Amino acid sequence: MTIWNELADLEFKLYYVDANGVKTRVLEAGEGEPLILLHGTGGHIEAYAKNMQGLSKHFRVLVVDMLGHGYTDKPNKPYGIDDYSDHLLDLMKAMNLEKAFISGESLGGWVAAWFAAHHPGYAKALVLNTPGNVNSDPEVMERLKKSTINAVVNANYENVKTRLEWLMYDKSIVTDELIENRRQIYTQPSYQEAVYNIVHLQEIEPRKKYIWDPSWCGKIDVPTLLVWTDHDPTSTVEQAGPIKDMIPGAELEVIYDAGHWPQWEQVEAFNKKLTDFMLKHK
Repeated sequence: MTIWNELADLEFKLYYVDANGVKTRVLEAGEGEPLILLHGTGGHIEAYAKNMQGLSKHFRVLVVDMLGHGYTDKPNKPYGIDDYSDHLLDLMKAMNLEKAFISGESLGGWVAAWFAAHHPGYAKALVLNTPGNVNSDPEVMERLKKSTINAVVNANYENVKTRLEWLMYDKSIVTDELIENRRQIYTQPSYQEAVYNIVHLQEIEPRKKYIWDPSWCGKIDVPTLLVWTDHDPTSTVEQAGPIKDMIPGAELEVIYDAGHWPQWEQVEAFNKKLTDFMLKHK
């Protein structure tokens, strides 16, 4: 299936929102309560193309190119978790969204948790999907930083393919279409500059402020589900335990035969876990 085929018989809208001066790309489908989906480092809205059909049966799905990513504006400054979080708040205000279900993958999961802790009252429930910065392993951080910069600065087929395959348990699921989609994003002149701001969080010093810690995780006062996988290249299921314990009442579910993108590799399992959890907390 291609990304277009995933969307071909679905009524959807692709548009831009002025989020406090940041032109922000949004993909929307479905009706009902809003569900905001956030991608990971170097990601973009196409990371959720396979989920739109299923999730839009239950929610008004809003997939966002985060600050500095995809085709959203790229202010020239290092991006911290608070910058991504504030951009999400600006977007919700611009769209007149008083509350929303929020799910984020990798960086997006980290941002969603920080957002709920620091902007109470806007999130209705969270699904944190293979969230980022779980162990702050210097080797993982350096590998992610180098592969991200290389994929962008030298954005050819092989480099982008390698970066995408790193995310997956089943490498064959990385399609030529996804590679070309990401290559076109990475070859934007603005992205060639922005990548250095994007990998800012792969440095240990700026990362320290945002490390998962009970001091801020304890402020998350909405139902929260952690979704892990058995082949995540960034952290193990065992390492999910401390994060779960930091967030009051958090639950943990595992998706099998998937890497860092369970929403792409195990579409039905991911959609079901997210939908069941969110609808339980309508």
